[in-house]
Amino acid sequence: MTKFNYEQRPWWGYAYEAAMGAMEDAKMTMAGIDAIVFSAVSSAGGGEHQSHKVSLLSGLFKTNVPIIELPSVCGGGGVAFWTALRLLESAGLNNILVLAGEKLVDNRAEVITDWILSAAERVIEQPEGLLFPVQNALVFQQYCQKYGGSHDDLELIAFKNHQNAVLNPKAYYYKRPVTMEQIKKSPVVADPLRLMDCSLSVNGGAAVIVSKDQAGIEVAGSGFATDYILTFEREDKTHFKATQLAAKAAFEQAKLTPKDIQVAEIHDAFTSVELISYEDLGFAEPGKGGELIRSGRISMGGEMPINPSGGLKAKGHPISATGLAQVYEIVNQLRGNCGERQVKDVKIGLTHNIGGAGGSVTVHIFKKN
Repeated sequence: MTKFNYEQRPWWGYAYEAAMGAMEDAKMTMAGIDAIVFSAVSSAGGGEHQSHKVSLLSGLFKTNVPIIELPSVCGGGGVAFWTALRLLESAGLNNILVLAGEKLVDNRAEVITDWILSAAERVIEQPEGLLFPVQNALVFQQYCQKYGGSHDDLELIAFKNHQNAVLNPKAYYYKRPVTMEQIKKSPVVADPLRLMDCSLSVNGGAAVIVSKDQAGIEVAGSGFATDYILTFEREDKTHFKATQLAAKAAFEQAKLTPKDIQVAEIHDAFTSVELISYEDLGFAEPGKGGELIRSGRISMGGEMPINPSGGLKAKGHPISATGLAQVYEIVNQLRGNCGERQVKDVKIGLTHNIGGAGGSVTVHIFKKN
């Protein structure tokens, strides 16, 4: 994983750095890679406007192996990882490099916002003002009407994740603490969501190598589900069905339950998404997510820390690279390589990556062998 920042280097620069780091970690060269699964969105809309990315990567890595591009907006990294696992099983391959690199922040805010908005429905919802913060604010409003909810709980989530990011050298908010007062007084974006409820757009890259060889960490469970792009058409407007289905598949494959998870990286594009995901993933009963964050169980030092990396909120959210950065964090937690933010004695971890407003979701469970 690269540092998540605002450096102005090309998307493939981030991808290359992350890939080299993964191969060094695996004690492997490109000669040992049988295929590459790649995800990115910024290169298609930025100044480079490079649509033939697989060929560019062929030249960058001096390889002629199959390279597959799988954009799935904010969930691209997780979908690429899910796909690579299936290729490993079915295509007679031994080692696959899963890769993402984004130069997201390289233009005026209106242009970047337009790229991000292309991940949502653009004909019916957006002309009515249903941008991503508004969609998620409306979902949380529905949640509060049904279950009773409080912005105080969202503030605790933001504060927790910022505290964690302060300890992560690759997070944007590394050594930059944020106070609860700053969170409470940040501007309203879409009521009840404030600026500090929203994740941070950054540039960055992440890479993972999946292998048939034993490497100390096993992917025990892998789930993927989708849902309608029009949020108002969904059966339940208070939760994300795709998360529930992906989690069910991952837990069944792993033969584990939510109670077995010891550390997790949850897709906190908005603090409300993290709270609702506690319930969708089975860590809390419906309507009880607020009780979980208030209990302290998911803070550092608790029974099951969530987002020890700082999450999208404070580590940063470079769209496609996010899902693979979550894998990077959980693998290093299981290896005991996370320094000041290391969770003690963990052997089972989970990653949860969302594309759009719950439109595509992957859940992966990892075990230390």
